[in-house]
Amino acid sequence: MKKLIFYLSFSISTLLFFNADAQNVALGIRGGISIPNLSAGSNNENPLNTGYSSRLGPDAGIFAEFKFSDLFSLQPMIEYSSQGGKKDGLQAFTPPGAPPSTYLYANYNSTAKLNYLMLPVLAKFGWNFKSSPLRFYVDAGPFLGLLVSAHQVTSGSSDVYVDPAGTQAEPGGAQSFNNTDNIKDQLHTFNVGLEGNVGLAYKFKKSCIFIEGGGNYGFLNIQKGTANGKNNTGAGTAAIGYSFLL
Repeated sequence: MKKLIFYLSFSISTLLFFNADAQNVALGIRGGISIPNLSAGSNNENPLNTGYSSRLGPDAGIFAEFKFSDLFSLQPMIEYSSQGGKKDGLQAFTPPGAPPSTYLYANYNSTAKLNYLMLPVLAKFGWNFKSSPLRFYVDAGPFLGLLVSAHQVTSGSSDVYVDPAGTQAEPGGAQSFNNTDNIKDQLHTFNVGLEGNVGLAYKFKKSCIFIEGGGNYGFLNIQKGTANGKNNTGAGTAAIGYSFLL
């Protein structure tokens, strides 16, 4: 919480300082999709934190854009970001009550659904297409992420295997893997990272519509412990939006 307060105070102070010479201020909204995944560093890999693929989720935000010149502006934003990843098929799990490094294997579906409230401050550079209302821009900057919710959702039924190839089944037949676990207490509350976008905007009067694509990446490992390995969050994003010049 202290980090969050410091970050907000720093951002607001910076904006107030620069806004004294700002030529224009715009408010806007954006929404689209997030295509996140969980990556594991080569020194942190184990059967539990590897093998993830991307999942789909919503991404939305509200922002203010402080324009200091025709080239440069500063854009703070409050963004809801879907993070996480999924595994489908044969994968490892740790049986309840077993030691952390005890792995069994089964065919089922598993999705890590992590949702963050992110506070990026983006430096934005844009160029007009001569007399055209079209404008090309790029932006990038740091963000602070606050974990809002985290669930591990599993589904399906499968025999349980003692080997990663799935050839040696335990007795007892198929077991159900339909379950939803709240894993928020296993993860760090805060994350920091970088976000960036490339976009195309169309201006008309005081309004602007835009489409952009980009991504974000968190620098910190999200797990508190080491039993499930260490992962970083990150996502590709695609969004459309609207802003209005005050």
